[in-house]
Amino acid sequence: MKMTMVFFYFAYGSNLLAERIHLNNPSAIREGSGKLNGYRLDFNGPKSNFWKGSPATVVPDTDEYVWGSVWKLNISDLQNLDKQEGVPQKLYIPFETNIELSIGQTILCRSYMLNNLPQKETILPPERRPSEAYLETILLGAKESNLPSEYIEKLKLIPHNNCRGPIMPWSSLKINDDKEL
Repeated sequence: MKMTMVFFYFAYGSNLLAERIHLNNPSAIREGSGKLNGYRLDFNGPKSNFWKGSPATVVPDTDEYVWGSVWKLNISDLQNLDKQEGVPQKLYIPFETNIELSIGQTILCRSYMLNNLPQKETILPPERRPSEAYLETILLGAKESNLPSEYIEKLKLIPHNNCRGPIMPWSSLKINDDKEL
């Protein structure tokens, strides 16, 4: 019997959404939700040419935590995931971390953080804000991943950059004349 080599991945951004992660990583199977303790969710540049705004990252912060989705992937998708996250261009760096699963266990996962970590700000500066399409994808993924409702409410408070961004297959955003949503 042939064993498939797998790894676990903690997603906190657009890859929370199954339809999004499966674009480049067909083997991904959601194992559940989990919490990354000692980190905060933040956004920073360089601005994503695809999303038209700043991408998400996690930043070490002893007082914070980030909820996300834990995916099991075949090792054959590791290169796809690294490429999607900009590892070859040194945009993101991979790291391994313990994730506290919603069922109480802990699992070692691969995740990614921007190479250029931002300072903590009370209000996210305009130059570091994500596009509306990116935020919508994160929120849809958070709901699909059954993240805690209070965390989803916190995500809803993240300001966008007034740029709609790309129209994704899962998007409910509509073109509204010349106005950006």
